[in-house]
Amino acid sequence: MATEVYLVRHGETMFNQLNKVQGWCDSPLTVKGIDDLKRTARALSQVHFDNMYSSDLKRAIDTVHLMKNANTVSEIGKIKKLPEFREVFFGSFEGDDIDQTWAQIGQTAGVGHETNVQKIINQVGIGNFREATKKADPRHLAENSAELNERMVRAISNLHQLTKNEKRVLVVSHGDFIKTLAIKYWDQNDGIHDIQFPNNGSVTRGIIHDDGTFEIVDYNKDAEDL
Repeated sequence: MATEVYLVRHGETMFNQLNKVQGWCDSPLTVKGIDDLKRTARALSQVHFDNMYSSDLKRAIDTVHLMKNANTVSEIGKIKKLPEFREVFFGSFEGDDIDQTWAQIGQTAGVGHETNVQKIINQVGIGNFREATKKADPRHLAENSAELNERMVRAISNLHQLTKNEKRVLVVSHGDFIKTLAIKYWDQNDGIHDIQFPNNGSVTRGIIHDDGTFEIVDYNKDAEDL
């Protein structure tokens, strides 16, 4: 049985608002974040889900409960938390100022004092950006491309095992993780070039096929587009 997967990005958080690096570190949803999520939840309220899952970070857990509570056509039990669907890990940069962090990574990547992450990625490529992040991290704990790819593959494999008898599920995850999944699994992308960062509360749809292969079929749709 193929399983349709609705990947929802969590709502805006305090760290998003304060322009801080937020990977495995956590911060609460803002009022704006909750309001945006309510629109997404209303748009999905009549979509039947066999189950709902979430990253194990609190901002994702709070988001999935908003989706669950608004849905009137699904009977969802206890939410299972999936650590593999956490955000990308930024190591020692967690909680730091975003502009200062990108400037450090940009210098390591050889593009000078650049604070615009998209410009850095455009110049060096997403793979080299990940390598530069790990190299610039004083403790070298940040995930590089190989580590992140291994975790993505494990995430899809685990989800496939969990959803073998489920036709449609919702999974709350994170912006950079969803984007990286789409770079790898979206047929409109070549698997190399960067793509637009998904919006808070946006929905990306994928399909896990019977044999465990995964593909993204719809990316970064806001509530009004659902």
